[in-house]
Amino acid sequence: MPLLPTAWSELFAVHTPVLELVVRAIALYLCILALLRILPRRTGGEVAHMDLIFMLLIAQGVAPSLGDYASVTEGLIVIGTLVAIDYLLNVLSFRIPAVERIMTRRPLEIVREGTTNKRNMAKEFITDDELMTYLRQSGITELSQVKVALIEGKGKVSIIAVDDN
Repeated sequence: MPLLPTAWSELFAVHTPVLELVVRAIALYLCILALLRILPRRTGGEVAHMDLIFMLLIAQGVAPSLGDYASVTEGLIVIGTLVAIDYLLNVLSFRIPAVERIMTRRPLEIVREGTTNKRNMAKEFITDDELMTYLRQSGITELSQVKVALIEGKGKVSIIAVDDN
């Protein structure tokens, strides 16, 4: 069993056309982004075990689609493309409001004036118990104390309490 490779140049040789690697990476990035956009947001803003497993399986599933490359250089081209498309979409979202609206979900109201919006809660798979947990974490013990509760675009629950004045 050799300790070092015999052909160091093969380690960095590009066998797949560079444009093919770039197009594959961009297409898969946009498809996964679209898929994640239609899934319910993870409430609380945390990554649950189920979400982590899901992301790992997606990564494993798309890995062969990124190309059958064996060199370090081809892998770096794919990684560089993914970083570049992510950066570009962030810049476009910042500079162009229409792109921001496409890329970022709007807040979803789940409580108004102490009354729950069951339809919006169902869209995001929020149970009454989960809602009460979020309220308690904000120091609120009764729904009547809530002016507005929203699920933000990234899944964090924001709560505005009724003003007691």
